[in-house]
Parts: sequence; structure tokens; C-alpha cells
Amino acid sequence: MSDHPALPEIPVALFSFLLHFVWEFLQVPTYAGMAEMAHWQGIKLCTAATIGDVGFALTAFWTASLVARTRHWIGDQVALPVLVFLATGIALTVGFEFYYTEIVYRWTYSDLMPLVPPFGTGLSPLLQWIAIPPVVLWLTRRHLGGASELNGR
Repeated sequence: MSDHPALPEIPVALFSFLLHFVWEFLQVPTYAGMAEMAHWQGIKLCTAATIGDVGFALTAFWTASLVARTRHWIGDQVALPVLVFLATGIALTVGFEFYYTEIVYRWTYSDLMPLVPPFGTGLSPLLQWIAIPPVVLWLTRRHLGGASELNGR
């Protein structure tokens, strides 16, 4: 039996979904119109944003996997893939926030959102991608370590 689970992406996606879903709801007041939105419409919008966050997390995971030359880098305690994972998520966040707030105007920030130069990225989505990914990696590492122990590693 292999020392590595077949799909490390599954816990990355699962933990990303759970943590980003909560964050999306907590940052509702920092987006214009969200606090006044109908309940079900807000849930659908936050769920869609969370699915996008999971896409970012998986893109960041696969980018880090290319650098590490293995999809099983999370348990290896090597700094470079972790930094690539974090940097990719932050870069995607800055790029997408700029595109959607400054180019196509899909959403706007409320007056409660502090902006971070140079692109005017909202502080909340930036903090989201600084705070949540390390927790996702920690939970995934623990989860995969527990799976390895169960498999007799």
C-alpha cells in the first residue's frame, strides 16, 4: 500500500471550502449591497465565491506541486512549495479583485473596506488569503498524517 493518499487535493478542497465559506459570510459588510441583499441571494453569492476560493486553492496547490515535483509535498515540511502555495493564492486574489472591482465592476467594496495599494485590493480578501491557506495546509497535513497512520505507515 502507498505511503501517500491518492488524492491530496480532496482535503485541500474540503478544508478550503469550509474555512472560506465562513470568511465569505463574515466579510459581507465590506462589499457594497451585500448586507441588504435577500438572505437566499446572499447565500448563493457567498457559496459561488467560496467555490471560486476552492479553485484558487487547488490552482495554488497544483502550482506548488509543480515546484515540489510531487503532489504529496504538504507532509514534507519543505518551505518552497508552501511559499509558492501562499504566493499563488495571494496573486490570484489581487488579480481577480482588481479585475472584478476596477475593470468589469462585478462587485464593489463598501465604505467599511480598507484598500491596500498599489491595486486597491480590499484588505478583507487579502487577509483571507494570508490567514486561511496556512490553516488549510495545517489541517490537511494532520488529516493526511492520520490517514497514513491508519494505513500502517
